[in-house]
Amino acid sequence: MGLKDDLAGVLARDARYEFEAYILVLQGFELVRRAHKRQLKKRKEASAAGPVRKRTGGKSKDVVHIPGQKLCLGVKSLALKQYGDLALPMIRQWGLHTTSDIGSIVYNLIASGDLEASPHDKRSDFDNVYDFEEMMGPHRKPKVRSNKNELGPHEG
Repeated sequence: MGLKDDLAGVLARDARYEFEAYILVLQGFELVRRAHKRQLKKRKEASAAGPVRKRTGGKSKDVVHIPGQKLCLGVKSLALKQYGDLALPMIRQWGLHTTSDIGSIVYNLIASGDLEASPHDKRSDFDNVYDFEEMMGPHRKPKVRSNKNELGPHEG
C-alpha cells in the first residue's frame, strides 16, 4: 500500500488539493523537523523547549512541535528549491494559493490521524503568513536571512 492509498480518504474528503500538495506539505514538515532537531542537538538543550518523548506501542519517539508559521516557511523553501521559478505555478495547479491552504492540508492530516496538533496549535496560525506571489513569484527578491531559526530559501 502506498502513500497515495494511505491518503485516499483525506483526498476524498477534501478535493480542493491534489495529492502532490499533500506530499509537498509533508516533505516541508520533515525539512523543518530535521532542521529543528539539528538546532536542538547543537544547543544540547534538555529544557522544556526540546523534543518531548512520547510512548507509542512500548517504544518512545521524539515529538517535535512545528509552529504553523515555520511550516509555511519550510514549504516555501522546499517549493523554491525543488521547482525554482516554476514553484508558484506548480503549487497553484495543486490547489495551494495561500498559506491558509497549507493549514487546511495540515488540519486534514490531523483529522485523519497522520499528524498531531499540540494544545496550543490553532488553525489561524497558518493564515496570512506570507503572500505566495511576493515570496515565490517571478519578481520575488532573494531573502537575506536575519534569524538562524528561520528557514531561508537555500536551507535544506
